[in-house]
Amino acid sequence: MPLPEPVSGAERSQFALLTTRRFLPFFLTQFFGAFNDNLFRNALVVSITFGATAAAGQAGILSNVAQGLFILPFFLFSAIAGQVADKYEKSRLIRGTRFAEVLLMFAGAAALYFQHVPSLLTVIFLMGVLATVFGPLKYSLMPQHLRQSELVGGNALVDAGTFMAILIGTIAGGLLVPESPVEHAVRGSSDANVAAAAVLVVVAVATWLISRQIPRAEATDPALSVDFNPLSATVQVLKVAGKTRAILLSLLGISWFWLVGALILAQLPAYARDVLGGDKSVYTLLLASFSVGTALGSLACEKLSGHKVEIGLVPLGSIGMTVCLLDLYFEHPGAHPAGEAVVSWLPFIKAGGWDIVLDCALIGVFGGLFIVPLYALILQRSAESHRARIIACNNILNAGFMVIAALLAILWLEVLKFSIPELFILAAILNACVAAYIYTLVPEFLMRFLSWVLVNLMYRIKVRGLEHVPEQGPALIVSNHVSFMDALVIGGSVRRPVRFVMDHNIFRIPVMGFIFRTARAIPIAPAREDATLLQTAFDRIDAELADGEIVCIFPEGKLTRSGEMNEFKKGVEMILERRPVPVVPIALRGLWGSFFSHRDGKPAMTQPPKRFWSRLEVIVTAPVRGEDASATGLQRIVSGLRGEWQ
Repeated sequence: MPLPEPVSGAERSQFALLTTRRFLPFFLTQFFGAFNDNLFRNALVVSITFGATAAAGQAGILSNVAQGLFILPFFLFSAIAGQVADKYEKSRLIRGTRFAEVLLMFAGAAALYFQHVPSLLTVIFLMGVLATVFGPLKYSLMPQHLRQSELVGGNALVDAGTFMAILIGTIAGGLLVPESPVEHAVRGSSDANVAAAAVLVVVAVATWLISRQIPRAEATDPALSVDFNPLSATVQVLKVAGKTRAILLSLLGISWFWLVGALILAQLPAYARDVLGGDKSVYTLLLASFSVGTALGSLACEKLSGHKVEIGLVPLGSIGMTVCLLDLYFEHPGAHPAGEAVVSWLPFIKAGGWDIVLDCALIGVFGGLFIVPLYALILQRSAESHRARIIACNNILNAGFMVIAALLAILWLEVLKFSIPELFILAAILNACVAAYIYTLVPEFLMRFLSWVLVNLMYRIKVRGLEHVPEQGPALIVSNHVSFMDALVIGGSVRRPVRFVMDHNIFRIPVMGFIFRTARAIPIAPAREDATLLQTAFDRIDAELADGEIVCIFPEGKLTRSGEMNEFKKGVEMILERRPVPVVPIALRGLWGSFFSHRDGKPAMTQPPKRFWSRLEVIVTAPVRGEDASATGLQRIVSGLRGEWQ
């Protein structure tokens, strides 16, 4: 496997990945693959709807059959595809799927040209098979070629590119195939689809050639015995994914997003026509705003999260989606009056439709903030040997949830006779309830959200030397102690989860107590106050380090009251005597004098804040060997870091 190229101390933009061979060929392969899938699917729908071969009464049925045939392989073969992706070298498998797509696109082009419906439906099923095989490969390959700090940016680019490819492919599928029976009659059904057929073949060949540039990604579990029974294989991957609660609930969260997304996108054509009184251009505008919004939200994740997996963005995404869905209802709750003129996109915007377009875009933005951290968390926390199978489980769940969305829409609109805007109300309420339920099961999501809001509301943080924090294995972080926000600032800057050792009194502070308990912080007290709690704290610290976690302590033992560092206590040496792990010194600058620190001789949080969004720095230096570390030496290093950037 090729090693990631080195980066400088300052984190690079996610777009720098597009200049590297370890990412660009893979990104383009995914982009053009998604483009071709959606071009063919929409061309098929238009061809079936308006083609000379299909009877008018069959159009709706055949279109739904086509969608079902594309999804069916995800149920049948995702588990097998995940096993294959874990067992074999991935770049070779990707090249194989792209070469198979070339052959399939020649068949699809012929089926479109001759408008042979059974062949079209066969091709759409086989395209679903290829998409099923490719799914586990694309997400499990990224962690093998990207650094931990690049996972969010890489996922954001892939998700943004995929949504843009879906949009462009869908629009192209409609434009390249004639949309009216009159046009078919004039040009003839045989040569009507030549343009679409040619584009499909050319893009497929180009994608295969690009895929040949993807670097090797070695097998992660070559000894695995593949179970080719779809039922037992599916049960097995569900068991693998269910071993880690955070991963399982992240999978469910992603699938829930696809349920809400499918619920909305499936109604957009009828919503644009029957509720808004618009033509196809209005539908295209709403679809484009949703897709572009999702792409922008995905790309914003890297900036907002500071290059790390920030699951605190997930609640922000779910809250935003709920609010925008509610607003979408109140913007236009009634149906378009019968007999009134149908308008195109420009008159629609001039008549005040921009707010509906904005709602669709913001739903996409918040959706991007919702799913990108979840994808990155799954890739970060899943075992390398099982990662592709976990992604396969995600594909199975996604397909199942999209089927549930279709059934729910039928029940709501056809059986219960509610309107499309009222369906948006239902989606908003369900989204809020499901999100709240997930956050009660895994409070870490809500905890990270609260800490992310607090830290980013109060401060502008500049981090230096973050690459010195080990990406794997145990480590002890030592830092100066300036304010009650120190743990939140460090925890929000370090990419890995950090177990903080905190004074037991801080757990009594509202909000912060919840955050630290949820983050599995370790309460500690001086021996004179509670010797038992002190010993318990040392035992828990050793247990966390033994499990390969990062533990952070503030060796001063108390907040500074003068702005100068207090003496580092010998507790750090006691920890290292039991388990000599690497020690990472960190210095905090800019927190002294803030609302959460002592200032003017008065206790913290007893005076109103004087400033918001002030600038502070988190400075990290190279780890010290546990065997060589001492309280005095570590204090000297942290003190030097504080002065180095004066």
